[in-house]
This record gives sequence, C-alpha cells and structure tokens, in this order.
Amino acid sequence: MKNMKTKAENPADLLEGRGASALIQAYLELCQLKLLYRQGWLRRGVSPELCESVAEHSFGVALLTLWLAQACFPQLDADKALRMALLHDFGEIYAGDLIPSDRVAAEEKHTLEAESVERVLGKLPGGEEYLRLWQEFEAGDSAEARLVRQVDRLEMGLQAGAYQLLGQGGLEQFFLSARQALEEAQLVSLLDEMQALAGQKDADIT
Repeated sequence: MKNMKTKAENPADLLEGRGASALIQAYLELCQLKLLYRQGWLRRGVSPELCESVAEHSFGVALLTLWLAQACFPQLDADKALRMALLHDFGEIYAGDLIPSDRVAAEEKHTLEAESVERVLGKLPGGEEYLRLWQEFEAGDSAEARLVRQVDRLEMGLQAGAYQLLGQGGLEQFFLSARQALEEAQLVSLLDEMQALAGQKDADIT
C-alpha cells in the first residue's frame, strides 16, 4: 500500500555533501511542508487530490491572522502575529503531522517538534528570534500567540466547511474541535457562518 503521508520525495534529503548555504538548506527543508498531507483529513476520507498540505494550511492561517488582527484586534502587534503564523508548523518538517490518533504523548510531540524547529531555523541569521517566536506561540505566552493558536483551529474548521461544500461528509469532529478552542466572539461567528453555509449545501444535496 502506498504511503500517503507525503506527496513526493523531499529535495532536502538530497543535500548531503553539496555545500548548500543555510538559507537554501532551510528553504528546501521548508518544502517538506508543501509535500506533507494534513493527516487528519486523509484519515477521514478526504482524497489525496483534494487534501491540503501543511504548507497550504499555514498559508491560510497566516492570511486569516493578518486580516483578523488588523480588522478585529487592532491593539495587537499584527506583524508579530503574522510571523508566528508563518512559523507555527515548522515543527512538522521533521516530526511529521502528528494527530491524536497517533497516540504520541503531548510532551514527546512537543520535544520532537522543538527539535525540528531548532534544526531548521537555528542555522539562519536571526534564528534565535524565530525560535523565540515559535516557543512563544507554543506556550501561548502573549495575546498574539493566543490569537494565532485560535486562528490555527479556526482555519481547520473553515477548511472542514470547504470540504463539506465539495460533498465530503463525516467532518463534524473538526467543527467541534475548532469550536472548543475558540474564545474570541469574532472567530466563533466566522466558524458559525461557515458551518451554516456548509449545512445549507448538505440540505440542497439531500
């Protein structure tokens, strides 16, 4: 059976002995997120043709963070929040997209992801600042980090709605998981809207 975790071989695996610069190394390692399927969707029956990559999810989180920070949370540092959103999934480059059904303890998951982030970002100019931002996101130590953590889950819920509009069923758990993570009324309202729209599509189909 074909391994469906990734779409293709990562070019970063071919770097050894080639003397690549730190920036080129980090870029090619980043490419892993373009190739890595989001495992939760695959395991709920979303086809590889439709299934988003981790990089596509990160792109969605970054744009939602930018829009929401500027429109709804002007008191926050939108630039800082955006940088967190862009970096938040770098732990999956080497740890993979670990989900609850993998039964990896939270502490072990964090350790694996922290090692991945340090391996990729630690070699870059300004790497210490990137590492600090990722750690702040993970810990939820600031208002910006708490917003991005919520937007991370909101994007998942919105993507569930997008899949449902395309006819994919059995995604209720993703709406529920997103809802449990949301604290800001503006984010809950967006999830409610998407779920209602996707539900209307279901009603049209039946």
